[in-house]
Amino acid sequence: MHGVMITTFIEKMKLKNATPELDTDKIVLSHPEVNRPALQLAGFFDHFDHERVQIVGTVERAYVSTLSQETKLEVYDKLLSSKIPCLVYCRGMEPDPDILPLANHYDVPVLVSDKTTSDLMAEATRWLKVRLAPCISIHGVLVDVFGEGVLIMGESGIGKSEAALELIKRGHRLVTDDVVEIRKVSDDTLIGSAPDITKHFIELRGIGIIDVKTLYGVESVKDTQGIDMVIKLEDWDKDKEYDRLGLEDQYTDFLGNQVVCHSIPIRPGRNLAIIVESAAVNYRQKKMGYNAAQELYNRVQANLNRHYQ
Repeated sequence: MHGVMITTFIEKMKLKNATPELDTDKIVLSHPEVNRPALQLAGFFDHFDHERVQIVGTVERAYVSTLSQETKLEVYDKLLSSKIPCLVYCRGMEPDPDILPLANHYDVPVLVSDKTTSDLMAEATRWLKVRLAPCISIHGVLVDVFGEGVLIMGESGIGKSEAALELIKRGHRLVTDDVVEIRKVSDDTLIGSAPDITKHFIELRGIGIIDVKTLYGVESVKDTQGIDMVIKLEDWDKDKEYDRLGLEDQYTDFLGNQVVCHSIPIRPGRNLAIIVESAAVNYRQKKMGYNAAQELYNRVQANLNRHYQ
């Protein structure tokens, strides 16, 4: 699993660093969950998740204030020596002065947040789950079409970028061209984004690189998008049977998640942008409970039943 530097975490969560002498670029978060070390401050370290961000709230601070100086230093030493990545005080509470020398000794950043404990825990967990989610990079184009994330795949030169450009001109939004970074943020959700180096650029053979954001405005691009469906473009094969009704969905797999997939044969004269739009609208209809293919099937069955009665 890749990691996130504590420096980045500090910037994103708007934290104050009470141990500025420590190099936070060298400390990396590798776990998306957080922990409140209440039991650890009470001396119980069995099954302690030391690799998580440790968050101190009002309850933990109040408990520590009841301890003798000797006991307090003992639990602080045990907590910080267990190689935790950082310790965050919430509600703007100033860190206990006794903990700072130990934090510097064990290279554990002590941070301060103005947020409430529950708010910080929720925000940190959500952000870390996205940043630390399993990630793969694939060749394709990701576009937001009517709010649905459509991943267009196919061989190089088949027309993915041209289809994306036509969709952008029709008012839809580009997420990424050529390389799509896919993160699994939950068992139901895949999020696609662009590598920083190619963000908002499209490559058109014969023309070169196009800056979509500059040409079409900020409303034509988007940084991230959930992947709802896949459209695979392929050369037309007259001997191949293509799905003409769509009664049963086909799926493709990314990181263990199943995504609806349509194979679209390419032939001169077919307007790819309209086909992609129609697929996205049809997918939305199905999510809302209406299946056009099923409706046609029901009509045919009803018609047959009338003829044989």
